[in-house]
Amino acid sequence: MILDVFAQTLLEYLSTPLMWGLALIGVGIGIVLGALPGVSSTMALAILLPVSFGLDPAAAMLFLISVFVSSVYGGSISAVLVNIPGTPGAIVTQFDGYPLAQQGKAGHALAYALIASTVGGLIGLALLVTLAPVVAQAAMSFRSPEFAMATVFGLVLLSFASGGSTFRGILVAAIGVLLGMVGFDRLTDIGRFDFDSRALQAGIELVPVTVGIFGLAEVLRNLAAGREGLPRVPPIGRLLPPFGAVARLWKPMLRGGVIGTFVGAIPAAGSAIAVALTYAQEKRLSRTPETFGTGEPAGIAGPESANSASVGGSLVPMMTLGIPGDPITAVLMGALLIHGLRPGPMLFANNPGFVAGVYVAVFLAVILTLVIGFGFMRVVAQIMRVPRVLLFCTIALLCVVGAYAIRNNLIDVYIMLFFGVVGYLMLLLRLPPAPLVFGLIMGPILEENLRRSLILSRGSWGVFIERPISLALIAASLAAVLAPLAVLAWRRWRAR
Repeated sequence: MILDVFAQTLLEYLSTPLMWGLALIGVGIGIVLGALPGVSSTMALAILLPVSFGLDPAAAMLFLISVFVSSVYGGSISAVLVNIPGTPGAIVTQFDGYPLAQQGKAGHALAYALIASTVGGLIGLALLVTLAPVVAQAAMSFRSPEFAMATVFGLVLLSFASGGSTFRGILVAAIGVLLGMVGFDRLTDIGRFDFDSRALQAGIELVPVTVGIFGLAEVLRNLAAGREGLPRVPPIGRLLPPFGAVARLWKPMLRGGVIGTFVGAIPAAGSAIAVALTYAQEKRLSRTPETFGTGEPAGIAGPESANSASVGGSLVPMMTLGIPGDPITAVLMGALLIHGLRPGPMLFANNPGFVAGVYVAVFLAVILTLVIGFGFMRVVAQIMRVPRVLLFCTIALLCVVGAYAIRNNLIDVYIMLFFGVVGYLMLLLRLPPAPLVFGLIMGPILEENLRRSLILSRGSWGVFIERPISLALIAASLAAVLAPLAVLAWRRWRAR
């Protein structure tokens, strides 16, 4: 059934100029922003999130997913040309992409990355269409206790994978949960943590916090670092490599696509782990492992396929369980909530057309990235020569305009500026900022399901351990928290 809806939705999008325009603009912006070091996919989505407010949910997701998918490939452009990955997932691409560019084959390296990214994106989409309905069907047996504990488990995993210590990540996530409680209580209609301020009675808006944490904070960090410009961008040269050279890479691209999808579907795993695993796998299987790191095409194709495929994988837990797999999908989930759509199994039951629209958005973004990537690769290389101070000042201006455009209220601008400074200070203190946004998004979901569970059980906390799935999620959360402590204790014991 979902394939029929997919085909119908695809034809509808192809016959609608607005959808075409949004996809083209989103892909173009995504490639450029992804190619600029310091402007990650998360930052690109954060500063463009306000643009989606005036659109209907389907059009908004098409635009944001187009930016998401294309920015993932865009990160490989700077990795190949200047040896600086534009996104975390492109960190492995530079190992062989940059040496190939130094040999005068930058165009070939970029073409390998783009073709592999397209193949990986299509593999990720195919597995997304296959896996998501199965996971959603299994999640239909979830009730409030399971959703509450699944949210806790997601917060723990995301905090664990955000960098630094697990304790710091969980502490920041807990602060985010508290921020989600600001404003009138939906159940009792009593104000909480608003300090008698009318501006806070409606709660803290997600978009100003997201733009501040992921956008303005990164701008401040880059400007404070004094990064004036990029290294010299080498000439691209000939773009298309020989057909036989591309055809020989089908196995690395296939393996990378499968690994990237399944690793991306694990909450908090992320594309960086997927590309690292793929690169190690390709080097192990290669008959000439000594060529890796010197410009080996398989060292570009495999990781780039995994990098793009992880997009489809990361959408699985977000759409089926309402658990964002990484900061990027957290922004996408925030966009869904803003448009009145709750990710989870009921999304598949109540809005199959919207789910098919997400699939179509990924498909169009992958195909258009291939077309626009080849057509404007040299233009993007020229854009990379723009002074970075000018670039980040422009992004800061977009942050202010985007925050104000939400409700045409200066309060949102002040909130964005406040959390921009907070995010910058957190970076200086080595506190991961991403869990703050995770907590803000997932806190209300946790509170709602936790209170509903306690109301139905008449205040008994035993409801969370009486249900097997809920108990398993509690055990998994505890294991994730205690595992680093156990490893540290083991190392100290061995050191004696």
